[in-house]
Amino acid sequence: MLISINPATGEAIAQYPLHDPAHVDTVLDAAARAQARWRALPIEARCAGMRRAGELLRQRKKAYARLITLEMGKPLSEALAEIEKSAWTCDHYADHAPRLLADEPVPANGSYSAVTYDPLGVVLAIMPWNYPFWQFVRFAAPTLCAGNGAVLKHAGNVPQCALALEELFRDAIDMPGLVGNVFIEPERVAALIDDSRIAAVTLTGSTAVGKLVAAQAGRAMKKQVLELGGSDPFIVLADADVERAAAAAAKARFSNTGQSCISAKRFIVDGRVADEFSARLCAHAGALAMGDPLQAGTGLGPMARANLRTALHDQVERSLAQGAELKLGGGMPDGPGFFYPATVLDHVTPAMAAGCEETFGPVAAVMRVRDTEAAIALANATEFGLGAALWTGNVDGARELARGIDAGAVFVNGIVASDARLPFGGIKQSGYGRELGAAGIREFTNIKTYWVGPAT
Repeated sequence: MLISINPATGEAIAQYPLHDPAHVDTVLDAAARAQARWRALPIEARCAGMRRAGELLRQRKKAYARLITLEMGKPLSEALAEIEKSAWTCDHYADHAPRLLADEPVPANGSYSAVTYDPLGVVLAIMPWNYPFWQFVRFAAPTLCAGNGAVLKHAGNVPQCALALEELFRDAIDMPGLVGNVFIEPERVAALIDDSRIAAVTLTGSTAVGKLVAAQAGRAMKKQVLELGGSDPFIVLADADVERAAAAAAKARFSNTGQSCISAKRFIVDGRVADEFSARLCAHAGALAMGDPLQAGTGLGPMARANLRTALHDQVERSLAQGAELKLGGGMPDGPGFFYPATVLDHVTPAMAAGCEETFGPVAAVMRVRDTEAAIALANATEFGLGAALWTGNVDGARELARGIDAGAVFVNGIVASDARLPFGGIKQSGYGRELGAAGIREFTNIKTYWVGPAT
């Protein structure tokens, strides 16, 4: 049984039975049959369906956003922004997929040669709860435009969002079964990956789960894209605009209650400006109103699940025992729901829990360094490599510094974010493959060489 629990109250709001093997088989069959017809359509027809999906997202924005907030606790204003971003991404690929997937002539020694991009088939999408619409749409928009189908295995605490996504694409695209949804236990995912009707797998989730899925897909010889954990550095150099950096840091850490793979987590600050930065960060974080995520003005909602809050508080407690200084927050609130206050730890070192583990919640770890070289070295001293932010007054020099940072994305004087126009993904334990951009729409295609010899 999947149970949807409102994180703001701790109360169950819906429950759904798990799908039995016969139902899953029906979903897979429908997706395979639909995809065979879908791939045969002109790409312009496929893009028209994606454009309709964007329209429906905007028409249903309020209802979908409220659903997100009720199931995983995100402040309603952020949930509305999530739906709008999803709609814009549908628009983007509807506009640009024909160009991004067009045959590319490559002169060779035949009469004609080119690179073509053919769909792979039905892709299994194993999705997380933290951005329950965006994470799936950012995969589905390019992947469906490319001619593939999709079967969604969503996180168990957002079943209503999973059903809403299935409904969205059913209403937008006149191809019944092309996007299916299954409610199954994690233990049944391996059999799904191994099924011949699944051509490839995408996962957004933890590194531990990513390793399991990678092994399963590898044994089945199926393509994978993995977007996994992160411990993103937010580097503040001595010449940075400290107030601007601190204001951005609060947003980068505490948006979505800090529950994002690309949230800034380690604030690596030149010691010459560290006191000022820490004080300003505390001021911005302390101004966030924690409360009912459905109410206007709420800046910090609950965490998505009780066990996530418990694990985060344990990381804070261990870090304090290891010598970190508590500057803000840090206490487990009384009352209903899974709330945790905005928390700032200072003088964190790489040996402490907050300095070496992924903290998935509203906890900022300030780490002090002596100079720029030490900042870059500490930024790279992690098993993760998803995103990084670099704050400096020397924008020209920042480009060279950015090349030395081990991450899938480096944002200079800005917050790390995903954008349909740019590829998104990580290195090291943060995964491999790319979503979004031109790279993302081509991930689940057969990059085929087409060669024609001289006429005879």
